[in-house]
Amino acid sequence: MRSASGNGFDSSDSFAVSGAAEGTTRLHDIPPSITPSHGDDSHLLSRIASPADVKALAPNELAELCREIRATLLAYGHQHGGHIGSNLGMVEATVALHRVFDSPRDRIVFDVSHQSYVHKMLTGRAAAYLDPDRFSEVTGFTNPDESKHDQFVLGHTGTSISLACGLAKTRDMEGPNRGIGNVIAVIGDGSLSSGVAFEGLNNAAEQGGNLIIVFNDNEMSIAGDFGGMYGPLARLRASGGTAQPNLFNAFGLDYRYVEAGNDVSALVAAFEEVRDIDHPVVVHIHTLKGAGYDGEETHADRQTASASPVSFDSPTGVHPTDNVNHSEPWHSDHCNLSDHEPHEGQCEASHWQNPDATIGKPDDPRKHYGKMAMAALEPRFAAEPGLVVISPATPGSNGITHEFRERAGAHYVDTGITESHAVAYAAGIARAGGTPVVATTASFFQRAYDQFFQEMSLNRSRVTVLDFLGGLSGSDNTHSGAYDVTMFSNIPGATMLVPTSARDYLADLAWATAPAGSADAPAGPVVIRVPGEAILTAERDATLLPVTGGQIADRPQSTSLPVSVSSASGGISAATVRGTVSVTAQHAGVRHMLDWRVNQTGSHAAIIGLGNAYPLAEQTAAALSADYGITATVIDPRQCTSLDSDVLESLRDGHQQVITLEDGQLEGGWGEKVTAYYANHHVSDGSRNPHVLNFGAAKEFTDRVPLGELNERYGLTVEQVTEAITRCF
Repeated sequence: MRSASGNGFDSSDSFAVSGAAEGTTRLHDIPPSITPSHGDDSHLLSRIASPADVKALAPNELAELCREIRATLLAYGHQHGGHIGSNLGMVEATVALHRVFDSPRDRIVFDVSHQSYVHKMLTGRAAAYLDPDRFSEVTGFTNPDESKHDQFVLGHTGTSISLACGLAKTRDMEGPNRGIGNVIAVIGDGSLSSGVAFEGLNNAAEQGGNLIIVFNDNEMSIAGDFGGMYGPLARLRASGGTAQPNLFNAFGLDYRYVEAGNDVSALVAAFEEVRDIDHPVVVHIHTLKGAGYDGEETHADRQTASASPVSFDSPTGVHPTDNVNHSEPWHSDHCNLSDHEPHEGQCEASHWQNPDATIGKPDDPRKHYGKMAMAALEPRFAAEPGLVVISPATPGSNGITHEFRERAGAHYVDTGITESHAVAYAAGIARAGGTPVVATTASFFQRAYDQFFQEMSLNRSRVTVLDFLGGLSGSDNTHSGAYDVTMFSNIPGATMLVPTSARDYLADLAWATAPAGSADAPAGPVVIRVPGEAILTAERDATLLPVTGGQIADRPQSTSLPVSVSSASGGISAATVRGTVSVTAQHAGVRHMLDWRVNQTGSHAAIIGLGNAYPLAEQTAAALSADYGITATVIDPRQCTSLDSDVLESLRDGHQQVITLEDGQLEGGWGEKVTAYYANHHVSDGSRNPHVLNFGAAKEFTDRVPLGELNERYGLTVEQVTEAITRCF
């Protein structure tokens, strides 16, 4: 997808790394003869300013260009990180596309577009990959604001064929004066599993006219390919494109097969054959993901990554690998998902490469809390046959490790890049009495919005959703999680929980997944916003929670299970969670799970911090106490589905102000509901109507803006919140 970008994300699956990463670069791993140089005209890549320069090269120079691009990608990955594996596999295809077609008159649409780094190098942006001082100049995806050669901002999957159909339709309706020539969609095998891709294929065959679909088949999605179409695709590869059934022919599409998908000459010939074709055609190219990475072995226990040995005596730096066609269930190797150990072939780690500067750093929140959730669910599998974890293609990014998947067996399902199907599938499991848990990234879930409304919520399906990477982040504009609260919290019948600690997170998970028929189990779907960086950082450093020190009052609990997680399940120990997890939350049930928690009682001002913004609430309260002698009330709402009217009414006495903090879109979000509550429940005694201040994000798309800068922009800092509070007194 993506990213499914992402790691993504995904990263992302963090999904974006802004600026040049500090630390040891790895250019010394690449032979000096082809070390990228952003000021040396002896290198072909540094002389490429536009696709015209690619066309001007002698035929025997194309392989050398591919070699330089591959070396550049390897060095860039170590210094900056990114979706390097998918781009390494697309080097020759991208060079061939720009050799044969005339961009931007010929429109090239890259699906997901995380594999567009090579395209950017060939369209005037090579310096952004060659010069570390300029790494932050380009996004990780196509973007028309960067170049006329980029057709769309694309970070999700499956849409390229539909978009290409639209471009071709306008060309065919308005004629050649429209300035559109050939229309080319570039889509990978993982993206093809997305439902919208099949809708595009269906439309393309009916529409007719010039439309070229380049199908990049590298036998590897993000975490392996899943689905019934991959058997026929394997038989097409084995037969040189002649086997039946051929799913493209079944749609009524013309079809060509290119086995040598990393041979630039073969690809140039194939693309020349279909250039200016008068009907839709699929050009199926067989490529090697991560071509150029070390394909000889993996080094799971090594603390440094290496781009060598690479066979630079080969024409393009690609060498044979046995890292394909694994027989184990997940169709990817046992690389343990390390973002620092990518290699050729069916390597899950090659989806997203972190820069060398991050080696040795602890898990990010997605992996940390994802491993924690899987470790809590795994011991239940034996006694709960209907408990199923579902991941639409991005498990490793969210801490669903290879080892967990192996042990889980049928209790784990990867549906491929199919968020809509994953949610509807989960609703079916729930209807049959099972307990589904759907886990992926916030910005990917919006692709299943209709299924959240209909199949999940309207049908009161007992689906648990783990919402990763929700909230503000420095990611690119296609992977922002700032809109998840406005989406999930306004779906009728759905409950959205926003825990602020590992302990609450696991308690929420236990309650949401309580087996059907359990006392006080939720009656419908539950979305759990997985804690983010602010929460994890505060859990690792309790001084960042100056009011509570991270110690919160216990909830009423009944049947409790000690949190005990083996290292094999992800390394989360009982000490990490500090406590027990309530399975049934007896005494209060649903009502108790939706109660807000008052962690400090004070006067004058009440600060309510939602989710990742909660540490800011405590830090602001500490500043008010230290600088102004004000003891503020501090509240953790724990959920954003409903308002706790008892707490809000209690604040009328002694509080002139109520302050809401949220790290998501303010308009249509959670804080405005608190404002509306007091506006709609105005009392005659004016002194008992608190003034409400809302802090959150503007309704906008942001692109790779550092989180600290976003917090400053939106007033989400201790200084800005404190100043706003005291200004009103």
